[in-house]
Amino acid sequence: MGEVARRRRDPEARRREIAQAAAELIVEVGTDALTHRLVAARAGVPLGATTQYFDTLDDLRTAAFGMLADEVDGRLEGVRAVLAAQGVSPAVLATLIAEGLDDARAVQADRAVVTAAVHDPRLRELARHLSEQLTGMLEPAYGAERAMAATIFIDGVMWSAQIRDAPLDRPFIETALQRILGEPASVRPAAQPAP
Repeated sequence: MGEVARRRRDPEARRREIAQAAAELIVEVGTDALTHRLVAARAGVPLGATTQYFDTLDDLRTAAFGMLADEVDGRLEGVRAVLAAQGVSPAVLATLIAEGLDDARAVQADRAVVTAAVHDPRLRELARHLSEQLTGMLEPAYGAERAMAATIFIDGVMWSAQIRDAPLDRPFIETALQRILGEPASVRPAAQPAP
């Protein structure tokens, strides 16, 4: 049985292929440039298939952003595993960030989700969810305020990578995180009672 015949018998697979094509295009050309025609060409399906599986272009964008969010969640699970194994130190975080910056596709996917969320209130919850996940990983060691400050800094590092010719270097990122986070709550000296 050929690939075309298999895809016709599996409508959910075709739907995923179309949404995946849209996700790839959003990363490459941006959400505003997305069209049914571009998606159909990328997915290798007839133009009418895009509207058969997605009533509107907004429905297709939403499915594509869901896939991009799943990618980001997958990367966050990897971060969670490393932090659990190596600890939540500025050095470990800086290494993870530097490695993440080397993955141009991942940086572009993150940018696409956040940029779209600025203009589309429906996507803001999704974008906030991603930041909240990272804050939640840092909070047990550093407290809510410092964890949030570090997450905002990390978001800024990712945006900086999009507008600079070269990403920030790992030692700079580590030093900035040390200043933002300070010592983990478990190793900070206990407050001395007043005399």
